[in-house]
Order: sequence, then structure tokens, then C-alpha cells
Amino acid sequence: MIKSMTGFGRAETEGEGRRYSVEIKTVNHRYLEVNIKMPKVLAPFEGSIRTLLKEYMERGKVDIFISFESVDSNTSAVRYNSVVAHEYFRYLQQMADEFGLENDVRISGLSRYPDVFTAEAVEIDEDTIWKELQKCIRKACEQVVRTRKAEGENLSRDLIAKLDEMKEQVAFVEQRSPEVVEEYRRKLREKVEALLGDAQVDEARLIQEVTIFADRICVDEEIVRLKSHIDSMRKAITNGGTIGRRLDFIAQEMNREANTTLSKANDLAVSDAAIDLKTGIEKVREQIQNIE
Repeated sequence: MIKSMTGFGRAETEGEGRRYSVEIKTVNHRYLEVNIKMPKVLAPFEGSIRTLLKEYMERGKVDIFISFESVDSNTSAVRYNSVVAHEYFRYLQQMADEFGLENDVRISGLSRYPDVFTAEAVEIDEDTIWKELQKCIRKACEQVVRTRKAEGENLSRDLIAKLDEMKEQVAFVEQRSPEVVEEYRRKLREKVEALLGDAQVDEARLIQEVTIFADRICVDEEIVRLKSHIDSMRKAITNGGTIGRRLDFIAQEMNREANTTLSKANDLAVSDAAIDLKTGIEKVREQIQNIE
């Protein structure tokens, strides 16, 4: 099964007097890029969080938002900074004197200034915190994986359908190519006979010209490689796994063969089929960018 790189997961858990909330969003990216936003108190766990995420994701841009709050009053202590409060009051009084205003400072207002009151976390057991946090992250990751797999199934079905269309276009080019040579031979003979009248046509020269034309428009090798690439891509999609980069490489090779086929085309129907083939390959490449 293939997985998309687009996913979302959210989880909330509670521990010993603590509440955790984790939200994870993932989008396509060439490599695994993790951006973590969390409270400073959880900073010591950043390395462990990155390692944990790698268990669930191998590619993609991952944004993880972690919130943490204490629901137990014993986990934090409030400190009053008298020096800072006096400094604020003194400067407010000075401003009032300078502007001839009444100093109407209230305790409720003064208490809102930065650093007048600070909450200091009580020392906690990091092993316990990590055990609780890890549980929440895993729940969110499992949800992300489910959404990635669901999107991957949709991508898989759509890609297989597009490969079937490409296979038909390649088969048409393969069938049409000999017909183009035969039509060229017939038209060339008609032109030569019209020019020569009753004179005998030089069959050897005619065969030589037709052979040169056939060599110039021959796409036998391109057809063989296109078939092989289509089969390889189908097999990779069916087998699943982390195949995004492999599929992208195969699509590039397919596009190269389609370009060569189009450049050799000397027939409107073959040109149209080659253009449709290139269009299909481009659509496939766009979708592949979102496969892990």
C-alpha cells in the first residue's frame, strides 16, 4: 500500500495532573522535515520527539503543535517580584507628574505588567513526562498514518487508471507506425509513377527511400522502454512501500521516451497520441510528488 504525504492527526491525553494536546499536519516534501512548536518546558524532549516521528513517517514536511498545561495546583508556584512592581509604579508616577495627570494606577492593572507575577514550574520527573507525552504523540501519529493511507489508496487507483490510458496510447503508436511507413511507400510510388509516366520505376531506389523514412520515424525502442516503464510503475504501486522517489524517476524516463516519440512522429494520429501520452505522464508526475 502506498501512502500520501498529506495527513492530519490530533490527540489529547491526561497524565498525573497534566493535560497534553498534540496536532500534526503533514504535506509533501522531498525529505522528512520536522517543525516542532511546543512550550519551553518540553524542550528537553525535542530529540526524542523527532526520533519518534521517524517511526511513522519517512518523507514529508511535518508540523507538530504541542500544548501542555498543569491541571494540578501543586505543579506550579506563583512568585511576586516586589522590586519590579515598585519600579513600574515609580515610573508611572513620574509620567503622571510630567504630564500633569492623576496617577490612577490600580493593583489589578499593575499586576498585569510583565514579570510582576511569574509562575515557576515545580521540578518534575522527566521520565514520567516523556511517557505521558509520548502516548499523546503516538495517538496523533496513528491518526496521521490512517489519513495518509486513505489518501494513498485514492492516489493508487487514480494512477493505475492513468497507466491503463498510457498503455492504450503506446499500443496505438505501436500499431500505427507500420501503417505510416506503408502509406508513405504507397504515396511515394504514386508520385514517382506520375512523374515517370510509362517509364519503369526503380524498385531498388524506392525501397531505399522507404527504408530511410522508416528508420527516421522508427520508435520501436521507445515503445519497448515505455511498456517496461509502465509495467515497472504499476508493479511498484501494487507492491507499495516508500516508493515516491522511485516513481518520480520512472516518470522522468517515461517523459524522455514520449518526447523522442513525438519528435519522430510524421503522422498526425501518432503526434496526437504522443501528446496525450505526455499529458498523462505530467499528471502522473504531479500526483507522484505527494507519495511518500
